[in-house]
Amino acid sequence: MAVALTALAVLIEIIVGYPRWLLRSIRHPVMWMGRFIAILERSWNNGSAGRTLRQALGVVTVFLLVAIVATAALVIERGLLILPFGMIGAGILGSTLIAQRSLHRHVARVADALENEGIRSARDAVSHLVGRDTHSLDEAGVARAAIESLAENFSDGVVAPVFWMIIAGLPGAATYKAISTADSMIGHHSPRYEAFGWAAARLDDLVNLPASRIAALLIIAAAAVTQGASAPEAWRAVRRDARHHRSPNAGYPEAAMAGALSLSLAGPRAYGGVLIDDAFMGNGRRAAKTTDIRAALALYRRADAILVGFVILMAAALIAIG
Repeated sequence: MAVALTALAVLIEIIVGYPRWLLRSIRHPVMWMGRFIAILERSWNNGSAGRTLRQALGVVTVFLLVAIVATAALVIERGLLILPFGMIGAGILGSTLIAQRSLHRHVARVADALENEGIRSARDAVSHLVGRDTHSLDEAGVARAAIESLAENFSDGVVAPVFWMIIAGLPGAATYKAISTADSMIGHHSPRYEAFGWAAARLDDLVNLPASRIAALLIIAAAAVTQGASAPEAWRAVRRDARHHRSPNAGYPEAAMAGALSLSLAGPRAYGGVLIDDAFMGNGRRAAKTTDIRAALALYRRADAILVGFVILMAAALIAIG
């Protein structure tokens, strides 16, 4: 049942994205998760508590978030699946947890801005995708940031929710999304969040581990059927560079994308005015261009098509064998 639900969810998301009527009705699930996290963070992560206590309260925050989201998703899924056509409703809700269309749209917007509107618009567009400082990025910096975000978010925003939906249905994907949201809000290496966000960051690393490797393999497979891309070099870049990334997971899809397109991605970058050192993924050009963003998007579309095709075939096979 979970595989069939996943197949339906990815197809709905590809065809219609997030339905506007649903967005108006319930907003986005991530918004509700974010509000819950923000309330607890404001209440518990204050200067009056010591580091150990704040770390413990961060653990409690993540535990409560996961427990509430998983329970709510399980109740909703079971309630829907006993109804006629309830699978469609569950598929629609599941589709809101996957970001195939929106990721493509946001990255394509960066390429459009570089081509038609200038560097300021491009910096603004890419700032919606990355957390690094973008105000001083040149064209190459903007292009590289967009491509890195595309690779990492293919893993985090597409492959991971699909993986966890296959494993545990709507509760699996919703729980993953809750952990990912917590990490994006409080899992930062900063004085304010380092203790309180410790649990969110470590748990996010854990739940993204399988998806990051799968995403890299999908990009390599897509490179094999994409003109101008190199699957062998993508494989070599993953084996050589991925483990040197400051993230235990992001290096895998980024290295695969870099190798496939003969680029160098990642490397040193600034966050909040602080330069963070990091290894380069790939040993190709650092001077990425708008055409490289377009090439990365083409690679992404094929990698996503392989993923969707695999999920549909898996669902069909399970239905066929009863």
